[in-house]
Amino acid sequence: MSALWQIFRIIIRDQRVALLRGAALGIVVLIMGVTLLGLSGWFITAASAAGLAGLGTVFDVFRPSAMVRFLALGRTAARYGERLLTHDATLRALETLRLRLLRSYLTAPLQRMQRIRGPQALNRLMADIDALDGVPLRLVLPFCSALVVQLMAAMALWFLVSPVIALWITIGWTAGAVLVFWPSLVMATPLSRQREAAAQAFRTRLIDLIGSRRDLAVYGRLADQVQAVTAAESRRLAIPLDRVDRATGLALSCLATLVGAGTLWLGLQAAQDGLLPPAFAALAFFAALALFETIAPLRRAASDLGRMAEAARRVRRDLARPDGKPVEQPATARDTSAAAGPALAIHDLRLMRQDGDALLIDGLGLDVAAGETVALTGTSGCGKSTILLSIAGLSPVAGGEIRVLGRDLSAWPEAALREVLTLLPQRSAIMAGTLRETLQLADPGQSDDMLWSVLKCVHLERLAQERGGLDTRLGHFGEGLSGGEARRLALARALLRRPHVLLLDEPTEGLDDETARAVLAGIRAFLPDAAILMASHRPVEKAQADRLILLD
Repeated sequence: MSALWQIFRIIIRDQRVALLRGAALGIVVLIMGVTLLGLSGWFITAASAAGLAGLGTVFDVFRPSAMVRFLALGRTAARYGERLLTHDATLRALETLRLRLLRSYLTAPLQRMQRIRGPQALNRLMADIDALDGVPLRLVLPFCSALVVQLMAAMALWFLVSPVIALWITIGWTAGAVLVFWPSLVMATPLSRQREAAAQAFRTRLIDLIGSRRDLAVYGRLADQVQAVTAAESRRLAIPLDRVDRATGLALSCLATLVGAGTLWLGLQAAQDGLLPPAFAALAFFAALALFETIAPLRRAASDLGRMAEAARRVRRDLARPDGKPVEQPATARDTSAAAGPALAIHDLRLMRQDGDALLIDGLGLDVAAGETVALTGTSGCGKSTILLSIAGLSPVAGGEIRVLGRDLSAWPEAALREVLTLLPQRSAIMAGTLRETLQLADPGQSDDMLWSVLKCVHLERLAQERGGLDTRLGHFGEGLSGGEARRLALARALLRRPHVLLLDEPTEGLDDETARAVLAGIRAFLPDAAILMASHRPVEKAQADRLILLD
């Protein structure tokens, strides 16, 4: 519950005014509903009694009937305003929450960022945020409104009708609601979590089916995946959450019958004893029935509480800070001018393995001057990729110093660092779209001539011309390109940044030697003054380097 409360605090902080206005209108709606039904009962009974007594000609029917019409119209208008304000505020707050969550992912350590890649993570992000709309709309605001209206109704009935009847109605609804919802929560919370997990499994398998349908068809596994999707949906539907919800609805109906019958019996007894006019007994009975509207909305919250609590727990865990604000960058003035000395300098660098149990790199020193190409070589797992990630500020260092353009790496603001340093990792994302859109992610203002120039540097110019030019459409993850072609397209995008320091992790993987030599020469031709540091294991890459650094 603490996670739910924290999420609600974020929502109410973002949309305080709109939610408070909506909550006030929600209370007005409930009060008008109770008053409308109670007044209607009093009016009908009082008018009947006046007719039986022969006082129909002097009984005032205009003011009560006008009040009934006012309450009916006012309740409708207030309900519309309440729904408009609360839903709009909730959607705006969830939009802000989703952006905060995305910012926290962007500032997360690389290892965590790698774990949240893929459609499953996006699906989880969207499903969790969508589940949280019920926190204000179906849980907190209905509960607070019900509590306020129950107390106000108790006070009004205490003075207008009878303290005994007021206590019966108030205790009946509050204690009865606890007795109904407590077992419902106990049974529905784990089932709600299971239903959500099953829904996630269904969506994941469906995404896999849609995204990999061609490969599945080629290997004859399409029918198997369809069966897996169907089985996941069957498991979701087999979870008996709806049965618990229907049982809760039945229990609430029985509770309403019990409270209403008790109120009617107490009113009749008081009327027969002359302690209460029959019209006020009818008022109490109809008001007791109308108070059902304060409790009924909580039924949906009881069914979804497990789903909302689980989503709130994950969102709270993933936020960058407890208040959801992004981690602020150092307020260092931006200066990308090259300082005297090497473009990249490393002194006594110490790096830990990802598990944190042992040193991976100890005491590494390295300088890369502008216009120089240096290759890191060594056996697999010796730390080449980790060094590049640390220089890019994506992996923590255990000790030592990294200086870019003469400035310590920790002193660079994030945006300024990305202007002067670019990393091409082993895995690069190619999103669906045209070649032009893919390249312009690096610099939206680049002209078509420049795009063709960079494609020529990585030897993709001919391929682009054969397939339709810069308007050639690519599928998700570069579908339509081979592994080497997708690699070169990502390299071309990196070159468009025109960095002072370029970090390449096995840039020619998947290319034949002739193409690899041509691509490496094109990189240097496009960035003649850049300091290039690459992790390499291929002889063709080592041959193109000015210096080799052998890692143990």
